[in-house]
Amino acid sequence: MKTLAKEIGILRADKSDQEGWVLRTDLSGEGWEQVSPSGFVNRQYFDLAGMSMDNKTLFFNGATTQEPQNPVNTPATVGNLAVVIDCMTNKPLTNEEALATTVYGNIMGIGGARLTLDQTTYMRFRVFTVDIDTEAGGYYIPLSDNQLGSLSPTASDRIYITRIVLFGELNGNGVHSVSPVRYLLKANAKEEPEFEYLMRLKRSYELQNEPDRD
Repeated sequence: MKTLAKEIGILRADKSDQEGWVLRTDLSGEGWEQVSPSGFVNRQYFDLAGMSMDNKTLFFNGATTQEPQNPVNTPATVGNLAVVIDCMTNKPLTNEEALATTVYGNIMGIGGARLTLDQTTYMRFRVFTVDIDTEAGGYYIPLSDNQLGSLSPTASDRIYITRIVLFGELNGNGVHSVSPVRYLLKANAKEEPEFEYLMRLKRSYELQNEPDRD
C-alpha cells in the first residue's frame, strides 16, 4: 500500500470598505487565485503516470486531509462566515464548477450536477463562523463538516486537487486566513485482467472528459 501526499499553502485575504476582498499573494502559498469577489481557488494534482504506464489500476483504501488549525480572522467579527471545500477528483474543475460546488457539492442541483459521485474520489465540505466565544481569539469555529465521494478505482494518470474557499460577502473588515493543508490518499496499484483494465481505462477517460449536463 502506498500513501500519496500533496500540500497546498496558506491563504490570506484582506477585506476593506475601500477595496473589498483582496488576495494577498505575497503572504499566501503558491497557486491561489481569486475567482469571485469573495471566492478563492488553488489547484494541484497527484501524478499517477508511473502507475498508468505500467498498466496498473489504482484502488483507493482511504483519503483524508490534515491541517494545523481552523481559519483565523483579525480583528474578528461575530457572524463572519467561511466555506472551505477540499476536492480530490479525476477531472479538473473549472472556476464555474468550483463555485457551484460551494452550493451543491457533488449532488444534483439546479441545472444538473456539476460534479458526479464517480468523478469525486474524495470531498470534504466545511462551514465555519465566528461566535461571541471565539471573537476575542479570532478563530472561526466549525458549523458543519461533511464528507462525500466514492473512492472508486481509477486508471487515470492524475487525481486533481482543488481547494475552494468562499468567505461571506458581508464579513467584517480585516485579515482572513485559512491554514495550509495536506492531502493524503492510501492506495494499492494492482494489475487487472486485460479486458477489465481496458474497460477501466475507457471509463476513467469518460469521467475525466465528461461534458456538463444541462
